Amino acid sequence: MGQSRRYEKILIAIFFFTWGTVFLGRMSALYLAPYFAPEFHLSHGQVGTVASVLAITWAVSTFFFGALSDRVGRKPILVPAVFAFSILSWASGLAQSFYQLLLVRALMGAAGGPAWSTMTALLEESSPSDRRGRNIGFVVSAAALVGLAAAPVLATQVAAHWGWRAAFFVAGAPGLVMTVLLWKFVEEPVAGSGIQEKPSLSEYISILRYRNIWLCCLGATAFMSWLFAVNVFAPLYITEVVHESATTAGFLLGASGLGSFFLGFLLPSLSDRWGRKPLLLVMAAMSSVVPFAFLVPSLYVYPLALALIVFVANSGQAIASVVLVLVPTESVPPQFRATSIGLSTLAGEIMGGTAAPILAGTLAQKHGLAETMWLAVASSGLLFLVALFLQETRPAHAATLAIKQIEPSVPERPDAVD
Repeated sequence: MGQSRRYEKILIAIFFFTWGTVFLGRMSALYLAPYFAPEFHLSHGQVGTVASVLAITWAVSTFFFGALSDRVGRKPILVPAVFAFSILSWASGLAQSFYQLLLVRALMGAAGGPAWSTMTALLEESSPSDRRGRNIGFVVSAAALVGLAAAPVLATQVAAHWGWRAAFFVAGAPGLVMTVLLWKFVEEPVAGSGIQEKPSLSEYISILRYRNIWLCCLGATAFMSWLFAVNVFAPLYITEVVHESATTAGFLLGASGLGSFFLGFLLPSLSDRWGRKPLLLVMAAMSSVVPFAFLVPSLYVYPLALALIVFVANSGQAIASVVLVLVPTESVPPQFRATSIGLSTLAGEIMGGTAAPILAGTLAQKHGLAETMWLAVASSGLLFLVALFLQETRPAHAATLAIKQIEPSVPERPDAVD
């Protein structure tokens, strides 16, 4: 970790606001669905498709450009990606039909995926092992503060006053500022970051040897199924089934997202001390409370109480830090960091971010919107099962065990010993 502590802090601050801006652009469409869906005469299934098309292009580009950045560097991928994503986020407000909106969101996904894998890999390379969980957790939690807490309130309020198109324009603007900051201040990792050599194309397949990679792919699927089932369909459930206003839905989702921000910073920091696996088990159990709470009709009589429940239970961004970044990167050799992030994200986005919203939309059409919340509860249960079989990767814990082992039987990276 050859970077100075001062640079580490600057990097964290820039990445925090950059990732928050990217997630603001991604999630705004979900909260604006009650506004543009009637104008375009969309079904629940089509609303799910709007989320799914971005997820699938995000998935492919995350893996492809993450692997490419392991060879050519992070910054040449990261800066253009954030710029393109911001322009396309703004352009969402220009769509005149469902298919135009679908095309723009697909292109957004292709631009947003590289930002995720390169940014988190670069931060992991620039963080000392004893602050890795804290730094990753803080940056990833920006998605909760901006994308899940501020976005539903901001998007619905702007849409209520000036229309949903104006809300997309507002969501796209901050990314242009962050592009300039990334270009000016972010540096490529120095030799001391742990990168040994650029991998050859034939070596990428080797990361499939690691059990944790397969489990992280399954865990990412469960997490993203939960994330998008809640955030795509909870606004519709609250407005159409419970018959609350769109601004009330925005308030409740905003409270949930704000809680995810605080837990997204706290829990990965605790995992630096207590381990990734036990914290993931706790987080999986907590996350199931959020969709279940939305299903309880009596809680809407006390909206502040419901907001408090989802505030303290939403561990989503902390889960993302652990299952999409920390465990994958700590389970493989250093030269495959971005590739490991890209692979777990690819699986999560394809199955959780793409298939799950389509499945949820189909369930909503046939059996009602309540089924989407039960799908989210089931996804949390699957994540809990995955966590039971993970190998601990916390560097201090794994290094201590590695010293005691004379002939390790599992070909894992030294800081990923069971």
